Formats: sequence, structure tokens, C-alpha cells
Amino acid sequence: MTRKQGLDDPQVAKVAWRRFRRIMGWMALGGALCVGAALGFLRWWAGPMPIHMIIATILGVWLTFMLGTALMALTFLSSGTGHDEQVIDRIKDEVPSDD
Repeated sequence: MTRKQGLDDPQVAKVAWRRFRRIMGWMALGGALCVGAALGFLRWWAGPMPIHMIIATILGVWLTFMLGTALMALTFLSSGTGHDEQVIDRIKDEVPSDD
């Protein structure tokens, strides 16, 4: 019987997803710090802001930060578990050689 690879192996998947959640937790804190910095800068630059602008800034900065973090963390998850090596390159056979 062959051993499961990458995220197909429950033990590897458990460790990988735990690491992913830990990264996301720390980055959520980092995103909150970025929100605070953005609100502080806007307060210094523009003065008092309406509540709608504050809410939009919080959501815009934090969600953008977290989206970038999630995509990069998933890239590390895929690469770190060997999932990238399991991909079959179907186009490789169709490309003519230079011979």
C-alpha cells in the first residue's frame, strides 16, 4: 500500500492546517495594528472623520490585509506539504522539442 502524500495524509494535513491557523491569527493581529496606523494617520491628516469613513477604513484595510495574508499562507501551505510536486503537467507533452 502506498503512503498518502501532502494534504492527503491526515497527520500532515493536521500539522499544516494548524500552522496555517497560527499564521492567520498572528497576521490578524498585524492587520489590526495596520488599521490602527491607518486610522491614526487619517485622523492626523484629515481631522475628525464621520463614523461611516471609520468603518469603511477598518473594513477596507483589514480585509485587504487578510486577503493578501490568506493567499500567501495558502501558497506556503501548498508548497510546504508537497502538494505542488503532485501536479501533472499535461502541456509538457504537447510542446515540440527543439530537436
